Amino acid sequence: MTAKPAVDHRVFENAEALAHDAAEWLCAKAVTARGRFAVCCSGGSTPRRLYEVLAQPAIAKRFPWDRVHWFWGDERFVPYDHPDSNYRMTRMALLSQVPVPEANVHPIPTEHLSPEQAAGAYEKELKAFYGADVLDPARPLFDVMLLGIGDDGHTASLFPGHPALDEEQRWAVAVVGAKSEARITLTYPALDSSRDAVFLAVGSDKRSAVQRAKAGDRALPSARIEPAGRLHWFTDRAAAPL
Repeated sequence: MTAKPAVDHRVFENAEALAHDAAEWLCAKAVTARGRFAVCCSGGSTPRRLYEVLAQPAIAKRFPWDRVHWFWGDERFVPYDHPDSNYRMTRMALLSQVPVPEANVHPIPTEHLSPEQAAGAYEKELKAFYGADVLDPARPLFDVMLLGIGDDGHTASLFPGHPALDEEQRWAVAVVGAKSEARITLTYPALDSSRDAVFLAVGSDKRSAVQRAKAGDRALPSARIEPAGRLHWFTDRAAAPL
């Protein structure tokens, strides 16, 4: 039986304190790592504030931008300049503000392809970066996986009841029909191939989902995340289970 990942629970006074501490935590991880460092980004307002803090001089001057690579856990199937694009949000909040080599930025393709073709193309890029077609639990794909959690318990674009939850081979799939727009999401094999997976949750509307996920309610996609390394829950007081 596979051992459950170690879990780190941190509760912050408010969303701003969470963003600052999470940014410092991520910076420390990147600074102390050897060689290239892979971060998988999440969309949403909580990660956006973290990205903005990373771009501030106090942290940006210490961050090893030249050897950090940026990926995305999911994306809406919209053009890169669309207001709903996770890539666009991260670009505006962080990547355009700091000296990141363009070769280190790996957005999910969403133009001139079908959703299924986009998922296949992203999986191909992930495998090229990883250097193998099969994931080795002893050599995670990502160093840090940033994750959100919806009030329905979804994470990335893995939604309750969707067939993507059962995908065990592909690293990325198209998600069509779960929401009004098609999406591309990493699957559990790729999401779990992380040294540190971090859920970021802010606000009382997330409390029930956080509580159920932390209790292991596998009806929630977020409860099924089991990283190769350590699992972290960073919440503000409003989102923390009572």
